[in-house]
Amino acid sequence: MSYYPPHQSQYPPHGQPPGPPPPQGYQQQPAYGQQPPYGQPPYGQQPPYGQQPHSYGQQPPHGQQPPYGAPPPAQGHYPPQPGYPPQQGYPQQPYGQQPYPGAPSPQPPAGYHQPPSQQPPYGQPPHGQPSHGQPPQGYAPPPAGAPGYPPPGPYGAPPPGGAYPPQPQVPSPGYDSHVKAQGDFRREADELRKAMKGFGTDEKALISVLSRLDPLQMAAVRSTYTQTHRRDLYKDIKSETSGYFEQGLLAIVDGPLEHDVECARESVKGMGTKEWLMNDVLLGRSNADLNAIKAAYERKYHRSLARDIEDDLSFKTAELFAAVLHATRHDEFAPINPQSIESEARALHDATSGRAVNNVSEFCAVFASVSDAEIRAIDQAFQARYHTSLERHIEKSFSGHMQDALLYMLRTATDPAMRDAVLIDECVRGAGTKDERLVTRLVRVHWNRAHLDQVKRAYKHKYKTDLVARVRGEVSGDYEHLMVALLQ
Repeated sequence: MSYYPPHQSQYPPHGQPPGPPPPQGYQQQPAYGQQPPYGQPPYGQQPPYGQQPHSYGQQPPHGQQPPYGAPPPAQGHYPPQPGYPPQQGYPQQPYGQQPYPGAPSPQPPAGYHQPPSQQPPYGQPPHGQPSHGQPPQGYAPPPAGAPGYPPPGPYGAPPPGGAYPPQPQVPSPGYDSHVKAQGDFRREADELRKAMKGFGTDEKALISVLSRLDPLQMAAVRSTYTQTHRRDLYKDIKSETSGYFEQGLLAIVDGPLEHDVECARESVKGMGTKEWLMNDVLLGRSNADLNAIKAAYERKYHRSLARDIEDDLSFKTAELFAAVLHATRHDEFAPINPQSIESEARALHDATSGRAVNNVSEFCAVFASVSDAEIRAIDQAFQARYHTSLERHIEKSFSGHMQDALLYMLRTATDPAMRDAVLIDECVRGAGTKDERLVTRLVRVHWNRAHLDQVKRAYKHKYKTDLVARVRGEVSGDYEHLMVALLQ
């Protein structure tokens, strides 16, 4: 899968002051397929007489709602960043997500209907551009009206005659063994062997080589190491290192898929369940990545992941994860049907409000089947109808692992960068450092450099401190050097 060029965030890069404000009256030209910020007219048009465009964070005019799939303007001061490459080991950033404050929004203003002949329906990217969970750069869906591909319907509505045909889902980089990195990696293999050959170990060389590889390159280096030196890189590193430094290096060498498989097994192995690890690996994932994890788990352990999860969890939480592991979420490519969104928002409310016992099965069935874009739309519809956010409703209606799992899925859809910033902060907050969680989460976010950049900005935005400095103050030695290198 090709990486997409990262969208330029309005948050300045670390260490650089914000740029000068644009001149008064200046309106930035959007990238192809993007729409002006919420509340502003289409580019090149003036707002109606007497009406002022709205900026991010303001409420829409009385009686109007933001477009489906976007967070309410007054909710969430750190909206996620669209356009960066798909995350490895995490759900990919969906098309149509609300940008950072001040950035061009890919969604039309409330009430605006883009002509189908100019733009595809909501949730579908412009022809020739990749979308969330879809084939890599260079793939273009068939044009509207092509054989077997119905013409688009009105904005936000399904096409005439039914839904769009499902689009092929492509696993994240590192989750498909048939996708290989191009190039010669003998130099990296030789550097790794030199760092461990003879007396002593060159830890700096190990960190320097391994921390800069992407998932496909890591797999290529490991294969080249075996072919060139007739040795197993994983076993060599395990014999030369120790502690959390070793754990981090081995997680990198495994690559995102194998490490997820090992973490999934670790979450259910032995006495008790590591709920946090189960959530990190399995929730909010694309169907393609989940299927890859299930298949690799069965190959490695000769066990069913679904059965192991079911045996380790209590009844209702096991039901949620069973539904998740079916890997039948709606496709992010499909347009959002406002009628279905309203119906699902009512179903979530009715399943948990005014009842002696919550209808957990119905609530979980919705969350396990809808796409991230639909979760955002449901959150918005829920807020508009019941005057409370879906997050607060979940916190009120559930507890324990069920609450954590549902909130993880909701936050994955609404703001994955802030979700990861909060999860990393949990590892370093309070007495002592939760080292196992810190290693696992930093290795996972480092696979996608553009997403990592957003996580660091989210952390800075929420906690008013630099993430690298925060981690450096918690750990030491080679362990510190590796964790910092993963964040650079």
